[in-house]
Amino acid sequence: MPTIMSKALMAALRCAALTVVLLSPWPAASQPDAPAVALPESPQTEFKELFVAVQQAGLFADSKVFPDAVPKSAPGSILELYRRHPADSPAALRRFVDENFSLPFDAAPAAAVLKPLPIAAHIDALWDQLTRSPGPAPPYSSLLALPRPYVVPGGRFRELYYWDSYFTMLGLATSGRHDLVEDMVNDFAALVNEYGHIPNGTRSYYLSRSQPPFFFAMVGLLSANDPADAYAHYLPQLRREYGFWMLGSDAVIAGRAARRVVKLPDGSILNRYWDDSDLPRDESYREDAALAKAGKRDPQQLYRDVRAAAESGWDFSSRWFDDSRHISTIVTTEIIPVDLNSLLWGLEEAIRTGCERARSEACAQDFGRRARARALAIDKYLWDEHSRAYLDYRWTQKRRLESVSAAMLYPLFVGVASKFQAESVAATVRESLLKAGGLVTTTLVTGQQWDAPNGWAPLQWIAVSGLARYGNDPLAALIACRWTVNVGALYRESGKLVEKYDVVTAGRSGGGGEYPLQDGFGWTNGVTRKLMDLYPLAAGYTSPDQCSPQTSK
Repeated sequence: MPTIMSKALMAALRCAALTVVLLSPWPAASQPDAPAVALPESPQTEFKELFVAVQQAGLFADSKVFPDAVPKSAPGSILELYRRHPADSPAALRRFVDENFSLPFDAAPAAAVLKPLPIAAHIDALWDQLTRSPGPAPPYSSLLALPRPYVVPGGRFRELYYWDSYFTMLGLATSGRHDLVEDMVNDFAALVNEYGHIPNGTRSYYLSRSQPPFFFAMVGLLSANDPADAYAHYLPQLRREYGFWMLGSDAVIAGRAARRVVKLPDGSILNRYWDDSDLPRDESYREDAALAKAGKRDPQQLYRDVRAAAESGWDFSSRWFDDSRHISTIVTTEIIPVDLNSLLWGLEEAIRTGCERARSEACAQDFGRRARARALAIDKYLWDEHSRAYLDYRWTQKRRLESVSAAMLYPLFVGVASKFQAESVAATVRESLLKAGGLVTTTLVTGQQWDAPNGWAPLQWIAVSGLARYGNDPLAALIACRWTVNVGALYRESGKLVEKYDVVTAGRSGGGGEYPLQDGFGWTNGVTRKLMDLYPLAAGYTSPDQCSPQTSK
């Protein structure tokens, strides 16, 4: 096993971890370990009516362009100049923007070629294309500085993203890029230290929300044969992230919610997605404002639910819609999701095992109790015997939602499911979600990108890893093979790896979403590279018909 943390770093982290474990008040572990910090303001807040004017005028096809632009002088000075000389036309407004801002470029990977490299070699070459150097952010930029190199997804995604990065790291490790795995783990640790949590991405406008909490899984990659060792070294950051997700749990009353915490009538604590802002998203301002204008809902609540769905990473999906069809009915904050609570159980278990390694018995017992309580609540509220699946729970209506999705595999991924539950989920997956090109996200076709017919690399890995954990190697191999064939078919045709794929009709890219299809692409590269290493025969197949549990290993 390669050791990718220096001995000095490991010793320093062990010392810091033990200090926190021994001195912190564990009964209050649901609170952050440090006072709240003042967060940088987003472009929307800094540029006020100028920001609204630019976004509403639709000067750029992608609403993310302007929030990513770098002001050429202090925001207050630019805003004052705009107020003295307001633009009277879209053309004049564009001239003002060009004079006062430097516009961003897409994080483009290598250009497609007529005779592409073998896909594994192509992915290995892409890592350097998608790697960004550390250093201070440009003055007045929305970009957040990081201390180590990092890998961006590609295209419009020019910065480090939270949950994307775990799946990217799987491929980096397979490609032998342990240096970048270690660098990115330390970048995320630095974000926790600086801001008290890991934001959606490294932009000031993402700081009001996080994303699915995969940090513990990233840390585990540092000592894959003995994850407890890495957990012990990163205990301060793991605990602080846990405090972010659990903030308010000590005071919330039964039947109510506080930020990301929901307390059920029986006293059980589970979590939901949330965003601390109720404004339109900076990066999708025009789209959010139009959605609010077209509907009859309270705009602030609508924005909050849209933002909470962005925190989930599934933006957007029928999972979050009241009518399972239209985004105007989005109610994300009323839903207790299977995936989030599975990951938080995984985080609790990671802290428990890290505390055991750090020889803090009180800590280990505390987080053992927390994990057991969450496991019981997951069984009670999210497991559905009739559907043979884990389902999301709408806590405001005291009922499980009926639609199945690939999120049902998260309890298998972290290991909180029983053997019977894992076998039941496997049967449901085979019947409802397994398609020619891999695992479909949901069973509903809505036009949203996190619904059918789309499949996404992270969900393929969650499924393959989770099924294999419970000994269902044949189904895991079949999903891995079909996904690899799907990605390979489009790569041979276009020379690209893209963000999402049609898994119903294999060999086609996915559709839907608020922006054009992106290529690059971090988590597709990572998961595909990892699966090709685990199932090497699949890399040579050209049709999903060649896939079988026997031949794909």
